[in-house]
Amino acid sequence: MRVLVIEDEPKVARALKQGLEGEHYQVVLATTGEEGFFRLSAETFDFLVLDLMLPGRDGLEILRTVRRRGLQIPVLVLTARDAVEDRVAGLDAGADDYLVKPFAFAELLARIRALLRRGRSDQVLRLKAADLEMDLVTHTVTRADQPLELTPREFELLEYLMRHDQQVVSREMLAREVWKEPVRATPLDNVIDVHVARLRKKLDQGRPQKLIQTVRGVGFVLREEER
Repeated sequence: MRVLVIEDEPKVARALKQGLEGEHYQVVLATTGEEGFFRLSAETFDFLVLDLMLPGRDGLEILRTVRRRGLQIPVLVLTARDAVEDRVAGLDAGADDYLVKPFAFAELLARIRALLRRGRSDQVLRLKAADLEMDLVTHTVTRADQPLELTPREFELLEYLMRHDQQVVSREMLAREVWKEPVRATPLDNVIDVHVARLRKKLDQGRPQKLIQTVRGVGFVLREEER
């Protein structure tokens, strides 16, 4: 699940990025309104955390513009102002919820989860393949109803494989889409293979039905093992 955080205060921005990544969200950080607006226009995100007081293009302007363009991404507004008129302005501009600074990180997580549960009708928040299930809101993974403990990178890797269930994905695709390394002098093949091996061990070890298959010379596919 990709989250865009537009926040210009360095300490707050760093804390948000580290905290959300610790909860298995994939976080992109923008520190100015212009950068954040460009990211929203050029990339796809599942959630937006937006500070209202930004240098250059402010949060309200960004919010009004993206809503006029029909972008229905859930938006949690951060504001240092607790006046009723400021909160009303944010909600009227298209925010789904607001949080007044300073705030507890646990509350921010709870509000994000609530907005994602409310979601949109076209948003897939739960992935399933065979007896493997992934909840993109709570960031939990189970196989045969047994919880699996994954690192953030393993979670992202498995999410990509599950979104491409039954499809062969190459190492180049994984490097580009999971590791975000479209151009790299040294291939990531060894790094990817190590992570796939660790993920396969957690998913398949001790189970009669293996899910992660290697396609020699090409890449990997998530599907039930042929017998």
